[in-house]
Amino acid sequence: MSALLLLTKLALVPLLIALVTLAGRRWGASVAGWLSAFPVVSAPILLFVALEQGPVFAAQAATATVSAVLCILAFGLPYAWVATRHSWPLASLAGFACYFASVALMTLWVPALPVAAATAACALLLVPRLYPQAPPVMPAAARPASRADIPLRMIAAAVLVLLVTHFSARLGPQLSGLLAMFPVMAAVLAVFSHHHQGAGFTVLLLRGMVLGYWSFAAFCCALALLLPHAAIPLAFAAALATAVGVLGLTRVMALHVAPRLRRA
Repeated sequence: MSALLLLTKLALVPLLIALVTLAGRRWGASVAGWLSAFPVVSAPILLFVALEQGPVFAAQAATATVSAVLCILAFGLPYAWVATRHSWPLASLAGFACYFASVALMTLWVPALPVAAATAACALLLVPRLYPQAPPVMPAAARPASRADIPLRMIAAAVLVLLVTHFSARLGPQLSGLLAMFPVMAAVLAVFSHHHQGAGFTVLLLRGMVLGYWSFAAFCCALALLLPHAAIPLAFAAALATAVGVLGLTRVMALHVAPRLRRA
């Protein structure tokens, strides 16, 4: 089962990286970030956990995954601020340093689902206000994409998946669960976008991810609530439906409600 999980992650993560990259070129950085946060990767991980360890154990893992939203946010915000003044190596160093520091802190705190959900919701409401103003985005003509760009992104994502899987398997269950939400998507997309499309595109991308993490958190909360009481297939189907609904709702809010509130 673990080999199947690894193959699933190796197939899904690079494919999603490619699709999100194409979406960013077609619809912009904010849409790319919003789409990249959908739980395409975490859903198979938690499914295999449920099949191997049982629904109650998977429900506890889903609760821990809700808390891991804080760690993912701790990567994107520092990266965005440093990216406005420096190149991607320094921005990556800042992002990963804050991410691992938050993981270390989260190992000392094991909240119940209501507390984890409330904390994640507060963070998702607050963090977009803390992002820097995005520098001007480079025009498309100034950043032509090479043919190797998407394959290189996919290879980088696969390498990160292998490394995280290798090291997390040697750690305890709580730390392994936190590292299962390692920001592979965010790191690959941010670094390549920063290098090829500039800091402005990258800031918008990372801020867009925060909007998408609402669907990620909703998926995990639904799983944590449903798994102890429903069959595994039904629980996952309902959780995915919840994530899709929240993803669509956040997009509607971003397009229509938020601009009206700002004008008011």
